[in-house]
Amino acid sequence: MTNQIRCSQCGTIGLEQGFIEDNGQGSHGDARWVAGALERGPFGGAKRLGRQRLQVDAFRCPKCGHLELFATQAP
Repeated sequence: MTNQIRCSQCGTIGLEQGFIEDNGQGSHGDARWVAGALERGPFGGAKRLGRQRLQVDAFRCPKCGHLELFATQAP
């Protein structure tokens, strides 16, 4: 199924869907958008408690390679 998303760099319509992988220690394999500025806890990790987290959907332009990212509610 072809989407109608337009590349904001070159104007091509029909971007390829993918995702941003997170393969760090303890990760679940996919990236999340977290509300608010990055703050570090006492051990160097990002503070996330109580913040909104959204799934990151990624689309790649087949012509120029530009990535378009969208933060959406996980199903």
